Amino acid sequence: MKKGKKIYEGKAKIVFATENKNLVIQHFKDDATAFNNQKRAKIEGKGVLNNRISEYILTNLSQIGIKNHLVKRINMREQLIKFVEIIPVEFIVRNIATGSLTKRLGIEDGTVLDEPLIEYCLKDDKLGDPLISKEHILAFKWSDKKEVEKIDKYLHRINDFMVGMFRGVGIKLVDFKVEFGRYKNNGKTEVILADEISPDTCRLWDINTEKKLDKDRFRNNLGDLIEAYQDVARRLGILHEQSNIRPIKFTKPRAVRFKKNK
Repeated sequence: MKKGKKIYEGKAKIVFATENKNLVIQHFKDDATAFNNQKRAKIEGKGVLNNRISEYILTNLSQIGIKNHLVKRINMREQLIKFVEIIPVEFIVRNIATGSLTKRLGIEDGTVLDEPLIEYCLKDDKLGDPLISKEHILAFKWSDKKEVEKIDKYLHRINDFMVGMFRGVGIKLVDFKVEFGRYKNNGKTEVILADEISPDTCRLWDINTEKKLDKDRFRNNLGDLIEAYQDVARRLGILHEQSNIRPIKFTKPRAVRFKKNK
């Protein structure tokens, strides 16, 4: 698929047109941002890891019936994805209280929630992505009741799957943020998951130590972000552990004597 002109550039990705109006190429950048772009840095290799991790998770979600924008990974930094009309809402699912939730409500950091909590934010960097209610979404026609109900069901299924997937490799899924979009094809429109899922968009803690394995390492100046992302990729089986190869020791060659035929 030939890459065309750039049609959008965000904080972490660039989208390019293709000759097919329904498909675009998504390029993962190495840029790291936090606090609505107030903190920025370039971290070599981050885009490659996010590309691989997101491909793995979206492929698995497809297998359980969660329709999403991924068509295929093209190379180490790019994916071919479906072109969608993005719903201007960020959907957040929380399993453990941390981050802005604890700051807003004074809840102790690390409090495990009895049920997953879904929050909605208006997708607008200039306004700081403000928290909104479901009634706001419907009142201002950012989406309709049918779409929101479908998305809420998707969110619970995505969360259930990912909680189990990460638990199986020793990681707690604390929370995650995703976006959805309307995909139009052959006269039909359907709402699909239209976002990456990676340590950039999830909070991931080691089950035993609660070591942060996500972008909080950048937000909170903890360092070793690439090492944390690599750890997630290795646990998921995307990156292989270094082979246990030892140097070969050659002994001194000895002369070989052949028996003469009698």
